Amino acid sequence: MARKLIVGNWKMNGSLAVNAELLDGIKAGLSGVDCDLAICVPFPYLAQCQSALEGTDIALGAEDVSAHAIGAYTGQVSTRMLLDFDCKYVIVGHSERREYCNESDELVANKVQRALAGGLTPIVCVGESLKEKENGQTAEVVERQMHAVLSVLEEREVCDIVVAYEPVWAIGTGKTPTPDMVGDVHALLRELMIRKNPDAVECVRILYGGSMKPSNAEEFLKMPDINGGLIGGAALKADDFLAIARLASK
Repeated sequence: MARKLIVGNWKMNGSLAVNAELLDGIKAGLSGVDCDLAICVPFPYLAQCQSALEGTDIALGAEDVSAHAIGAYTGQVSTRMLLDFDCKYVIVGHSERREYCNESDELVANKVQRALAGGLTPIVCVGESLKEKENGQTAEVVERQMHAVLSVLEEREVCDIVVAYEPVWAIGTGKTPTPDMVGDVHALLRELMIRKNPDAVECVRILYGGSMKPSNAEEFLKMPDINGGLIGGAALKADDFLAIARLASK
């Protein structure tokens, strides 16, 4: 398995001044970090972050991408545009986009296809709501979401994606599942991908994205099928983000 991957998802946060301070803090504190790092930022800040990260090993990513290559799609951003800013990653199917923008499993799958075709690595998000969890539907939901993506991929393409499990009920709520609970879902996701491509046992990194922070990261990161984290709030503080990265480097 490749090195663990820690990805910061800034969501709709930041300003030119705040971003500069945050990035300076992260770059200054990289000692002891031996994992892959990436930050996914709002579209208006791609140019700033591209410049700030030049010469570092921190990869840049976006928080969404269009399912279309080019055309009359006002407000959408294409893979080609993201590549102009040296983006490597793009988050696809985040729970907030599924909920607030009514993104369907089919649309998420189409975006994954477009990202891969455009030369980007999609970070494919899956996860269940609180109601679905309480109804015992966790496995059913993540299987459905993952199947939609796997059904449109070629076998070889399975190794070109990153998957992030984000239990929606644990994001920003203070509620956190146990490492064993998360590990079970990650093991299920791994098995689903192995059915499509046996190499997925080693080639696909599955991140945990449910309120990971320095105080709980070590417990999650030591689980065998958890290969890193998709970090929200803690990614907005250099010390917290770096602390998680150091834990992932052990």
